[in-house]
Parts: sequence; structure tokens; C-alpha cells
Amino acid sequence: MCPTARPSTGAGSVSEPETETETYDWLRESIHGGSLRRVDLHTGSNGWASPPGELFSLRGEDYLSGRRSKSPAGPYLLRPAGVDWLRSSGRLDDVLSRPDNRVSSSLRRSRSLGLSLKSFLFAVNLQIPGRDACHSAVFYFAAEEPISPGSLLHRFVNGDDAFRNSRFKIVNRIVKGPWIVKAAVGNYAACLLGKALTCRYHRGENYLEIDVDIGSSAIANAVLHLALGYVTAVTIDMGFVVEGQTEEELPERLIGAVRIAQMEMGSATYVEHPLQMAAAAAAAGNNARVNHHHNSQQQEEE
Repeated sequence: MCPTARPSTGAGSVSEPETETETYDWLRESIHGGSLRRVDLHTGSNGWASPPGELFSLRGEDYLSGRRSKSPAGPYLLRPAGVDWLRSSGRLDDVLSRPDNRVSSSLRRSRSLGLSLKSFLFAVNLQIPGRDACHSAVFYFAAEEPISPGSLLHRFVNGDDAFRNSRFKIVNRIVKGPWIVKAAVGNYAACLLGKALTCRYHRGENYLEIDVDIGSSAIANAVLHLALGYVTAVTIDMGFVVEGQTEEELPERLIGAVRIAQMEMGSATYVEHPLQMAAAAAAAGNNARVNHHHNSQQQEEE
């Protein structure tokens, strides 16, 4: 028998073009597609980056033994998947369920190609109220494989809101900024967000989104708006953690972290509030009915 001939790879040969299934990378599209661009960790501004986990100190293995020791966090549990800086006429809830959300749309497209069928999204949506507009800073993270069953993160994703509120923690680290911001926000400050603020949890088929309502606390709202007054001079690291409260749950691990570098308020992308979208759809429906009635009358007169 003759061996099967293989396509020539020599000069002059024509290779077959890659298909969309072979080339589409939803995670890369998600990371680089937001209004807040990814920038260099050390020199970037008006953007986001991924700070090393070692910069965060979390509860160590013997934290509960009385020593209260902390240790560098190490690698994230989930991969960074982008940041959105959004503006709207009202508070934006459950942004991952929106048909125009670019991150969930990228994942849906990938799944339609038979890819990323096990991928899972985790999003933290910091909701910032305002007089003229509401803003949302949305941080996305992704798992390409199923989250390990029985792990603390798995229990958090699939638990009830009471459990989530008792465990969801943010760790802040001011990298650069005026002293007044450092004094107000606190450096290396940790806070159980579910205890201090109203958190709403949205569990979809392949995602968990946590909406953190900054306006639910007068103190937090005041501190944040003070910081926003200096936002173009502030660089801050934020890490998200499921708090370990038993020895078996230690050491703590970062779900993920993000560095926001000297952001500009005006860089936010405007998105329609659901109430606006509903009103526009109703108006379109009314216009269609009016036009249909008008056309019917014309046909009868003819």
C-alpha cells in the first residue's frame, strides 16, 4: 500500500483558510472590547490592568489559630475577562442578562460555534448613583472549566443570598492618590460588602453577577464620591474574595482582582436603561398599529 499523500507545504502551495471556529477567541474579544481599555500595569492611565495576586494580603492557613497571620494571595481562581465603565439614566441591574452586553454576547457567539461550552462568567457590578446619571463599573472574570464541586467558590456561586452576604469581601489597595483619598478609603482595607451594602445576586445559566449598590450606604456613597473627585489622580487595586471562616477554608484565595488606573469619568459608555428600552419598544408598537390602521383606511377608500 502507498502512504496517504499529505498536502504540500512547499513554496507556491496554497493553505486552506482558517474557519471562524478555529480562530474565534471570545475571551480575547471580551478583554479588549470595553470602553475602559486594558493598559500597562505600571504606566497605564484611564484603563484597567490585572495586578499580581502577591500584592494582596489575605487570611493565611493559621489565621484562626490566634496568630491572625496573613499571606500573599497568589494566583487568581478565575481569569480576567474585561471591564466596562457604563453610564445610564438609572441604576443598571443584571447587566449580563442584557442582549447588548458585549461580554455575554461574545460568550454566546463562542457557544454557538460549539466552543467554550463549559465557560462560566463571574461579574461584580459596582453601582454608583448620581444626580444626572448613574454609573456602573463592571468587572468580569471567567472560568473555562467547571468550578471545582465542593470548593468554597462553588458553594458561594450556588449558595443562597444569606451565605453570599456573609462571605463576599473586597480588599482595596491604593497604589497612587492624594492623602485625602487614602485617608477616606483606607489602604489595604478589607470589607464584607454583603454586610456593609445592599448586594443583589443574579444567577444565570452560566454566570453569577453581583450588583453592589453603593447608594445603599450614606457613608460609602460619600466616600466614593469624594474619591471620584480625584479619580484622574487615583490608581486603586481591588480584589474580590470569598471570606474563609473555618480552617478548612483557609488560606483565602482571590476570585480575581483589577487595577483601575487614573480613570476619566467621561470615558463611560452610555447604555439605555431598561425602562427607556421598554418605552421605546412600546412607542414603536403604537406607531406600527397607527400606520397599519392608516393603510387599511386608505385601501378601503380606494
